[in-house]
Amino acid sequence: MLALLGAFALLPLLLPWLVARIGARAFYVAAALPLVAFAHTLWLTPAVQSGDVPFEAYDWIPALGVQLSMRMDTLSWLLTLIVTGVGALVLVYCRWYFRGKSEGVGQFSAVLLGFAGAMYGLVLTDDLVVLVMLWEITSILSYLLIGFYHRRAGSRRAALQALLVTTLGGLVMLIGVVLLVVEAGTSSISAILDLAPTGSVVDAALILLLVGALSKSAIFPFHFWLPGAMAAPTPVSAYLHAAAMVKAGIYLIARLAPVFAIAEPWRPIVISLGVFTMLLGGVQALREADLKRILAFGTVSQLGLLTVVLGYGTQAAALAGLALLLGHALFKSALFLVVGVIDRQLSTRDIGDLSGVGRQAPVMAVLSFVAVASMVGLIPTLGFVGKEGALAALLAETEGGSPWGLVALLGVVLGSVLTAAYGCRFLWGAFWTKKDASGARMPRTEWPDPPIGFLASPVLLAALTVAAGIGASALDPLLQPYAETAPAATPGVAAPDYAAHLALWHGFEPALWISLASIALGIGVFVLTRGWTARMRILPFTATDVYNGVLRGVARLSVATTTTTQRGSLPLYVGTVFIVFVAAEGTALIAGWGSWDARLDLFQTPMQLVAAPIMIVAGLIAVRARKRYTGVVLVSVTGLGMVLLFATSGAPDLALTQILVETVTLVAFALVLRRIPARLGEHNASVWPVARAVLAVAVGATMAAIAVVATSARITTPVSERFPDLAYELGHGKNVVNVALVDLRGWDTMGELSVLILAATGVASLVFVTHRSDTLSAFTKPLPRAAARNRRPLVETDDGVRPRTEGGGSQRQAWLVGGQRVKPENRSILLEVIVRILFHTIMVVSLYLLFAGHNLPGGGFAGGLVAGMALVMRYVAGGRYELGAAAPTDAGRLLGVGMSLAVACAVVPLLFGLAPLTSAFFELELPVIGHIEFVTSTIFDIGVYLVVIGLVLDVLRSLGAEVDRQAQALVGDPRTGVRA
Repeated sequence: MLALLGAFALLPLLLPWLVARIGARAFYVAAALPLVAFAHTLWLTPAVQSGDVPFEAYDWIPALGVQLSMRMDTLSWLLTLIVTGVGALVLVYCRWYFRGKSEGVGQFSAVLLGFAGAMYGLVLTDDLVVLVMLWEITSILSYLLIGFYHRRAGSRRAALQALLVTTLGGLVMLIGVVLLVVEAGTSSISAILDLAPTGSVVDAALILLLVGALSKSAIFPFHFWLPGAMAAPTPVSAYLHAAAMVKAGIYLIARLAPVFAIAEPWRPIVISLGVFTMLLGGVQALREADLKRILAFGTVSQLGLLTVVLGYGTQAAALAGLALLLGHALFKSALFLVVGVIDRQLSTRDIGDLSGVGRQAPVMAVLSFVAVASMVGLIPTLGFVGKEGALAALLAETEGGSPWGLVALLGVVLGSVLTAAYGCRFLWGAFWTKKDASGARMPRTEWPDPPIGFLASPVLLAALTVAAGIGASALDPLLQPYAETAPAATPGVAAPDYAAHLALWHGFEPALWISLASIALGIGVFVLTRGWTARMRILPFTATDVYNGVLRGVARLSVATTTTTQRGSLPLYVGTVFIVFVAAEGTALIAGWGSWDARLDLFQTPMQLVAAPIMIVAGLIAVRARKRYTGVVLVSVTGLGMVLLFATSGAPDLALTQILVETVTLVAFALVLRRIPARLGEHNASVWPVARAVLAVAVGATMAAIAVVATSARITTPVSERFPDLAYELGHGKNVVNVALVDLRGWDTMGELSVLILAATGVASLVFVTHRSDTLSAFTKPLPRAAARNRRPLVETDDGVRPRTEGGGSQRQAWLVGGQRVKPENRSILLEVIVRILFHTIMVVSLYLLFAGHNLPGGGFAGGLVAGMALVMRYVAGGRYELGAAAPTDAGRLLGVGMSLAVACAVVPLLFGLAPLTSAFFELELPVIGHIEFVTSTIFDIGVYLVVIGLVLDVLRSLGAEVDRQAQALVGDPRTGVRA
């Protein structure tokens, strides 16, 4: 089971490639995996039936007791058959549905198969925490499937609506899971059910769990997202919204009901909302003219029925509920697939546009009638078996004196009436010959026969619902083990005098007559209301109106909050942060006044006496600076002073990194300062100088006090004292700083890499306006390359860059590719020559720092910054085109590859049963070269190296090259070359 779950995670990655090569036939390959899982589940049937429950587990997070566990009892067995069996048929159906289409089909196939895998894991997992994770994965994948037609605003809205509703329910459910797991002391579902905990905390947890289940299964008040999701392609509706996703909530209710149905809040919530959903969905289905929306609201009604029956929590109800669950998956997915055929062949689903289709498509009409017969409960279908069993179970509870049994019975009867009514409406709307307003027959809708393969899946599903009904006696022993986990009756209610079992014929019992009466009444309701159903309403407003109102309220609240707190003033924001900092930390310092143990030295090294005054003076002068660039340079003096302090305190790595960071930061500031006024206060003068000064002094004093108190408060030996030994023993390196970054504290570094990527993305997002694609390298393609320049010197003329003629005089030679696009007055031949000579040397130095960093000062961060400085030199010397020639790749690729290498170093050790980021050490003796040592954490360092280069490149291309392009567009001179 775990292997199949892994296959469901991997195979979807290959499907887009496969679809691109063989088209929609790739769906056959996709269907093979759920078909294998279906066959495997059938093979395990004897073990499940005998009570020898198949169980597999892998300790995923041992510290929290979370396992990747798969347990197949009767309920999971049935749901697995539904998820894999219907999934395979829907994927085969997709081969015909998407025949001739290509756009987005590869992604669709991958997401649909991935969704099948997520549902496979969800119904089999025995861990509540893992169930929540898979629950949210299904929400995300369903969002992608519903929004398949992403160019349609309706599809995007429907996808977002489904995502918000189900995700909100999932978050609420997560709180309930945490409460239940803490109360029970385990996250194992089977263990929790065996313990059967009780109490107020458990009741609260059950309410929260029910919120998640009801939202997932579209039960009122969350029912509105399901009809909206009909914007998805029909295979999505047939699978997600009939057989799989909406069954997730029903599955959770069925899983908990045998034990927790007697809990005080359970039945009032489950039965009342289930009954109301049945009626609301049934009435709304009678108002619809779109075949798909008729089925959608019918599904809402049927989900209410399943919630009531499976959530009731007695043996007879549990057994009937499983039969209804299986029957619903078969007949409703078949009906959705039929609608897909009609839509694909006629490009319409409106019943007003369809007339006389039944005579032209008899096979499709017959299978639709069979599916609707199962839906309304006609013999010999499985729907009849399940419905009769449900009525008998609820009737027994009612006769025993259960008030909730009476509510459930009345609700199911009324819901059955409406089911028969909208079932007739569907058949009449899809296949009957209709009459217009004058009573004359409407012209026949011409029907082009679909391929035989297009009907294979719905025909098989309809046949299965009949076969399961006829074979109900054989199905009974397979489902009984689940029913036996529930009590025979509600506590305090007399148990029925019969043992519940599934059979096609129980005789002329009351449940049969109630069922027949509900069907007859339903037909009468359809006949009487056929002409005015559009005016039928239960509530004066719809849930969609409430949803839209809530969204508008949230938007208005966010605007009001933003208007109040976000004033557009950077000094106000920074001042607020500093005030909170001084107030919070100052309070903590004052509260611990008596316990301070300040130990101060005048200085530790003589360099502190030299550097500190310079840093202080530069800071004071920076405050008085009137030009922005002057202020930036003076602030950099503080950073360079830290370089001196690090270098003289035995921290060469920090000194090297600090000076590189200061340099890159100064370059970034210089790029930004080009586009803003040179003098401070030119547009907005500084206000409240005294208050600013007071706040600055307070922040400085508070930070100094924190540093003194924190460094004097240590009471145990610092862990850093062990770092030199750990670095050599575990990381096989002598540079403690670098080994700590890529090995001992690798998780911190991975987080910092994520921050760097976010920073690069943020900078680019602020500058790039219409697109994020990297086009600089494309601009350099028409420029002469090195070979051409070496054969014949190039000169800059008014007509562009040309080879110098024999008598051309003393024209400047183009030493750099991009220099040929720079105006003569902006060029520096000396700078071009220096960059031409030093660039490759600096890149070699950066690689040396990268690979030497494990034992000597350096590492991926320092090496990446040095390489970034080399790119800065190319940009400064030759402009944006030179930058494109120096790094002809997208910065995003470097960021992505670097982060992928770092993540791989964390994931690969897991495959060998080791902790994440565990490094391996190799040493070899090679001829000529000699002894070689290699630590796999070097790969992590290479990832850091690439991320840092990508960050610098992104900054240069955003704040430098893109700003140059925008400036050039304003000037209108195609030969303008702006340099930093």
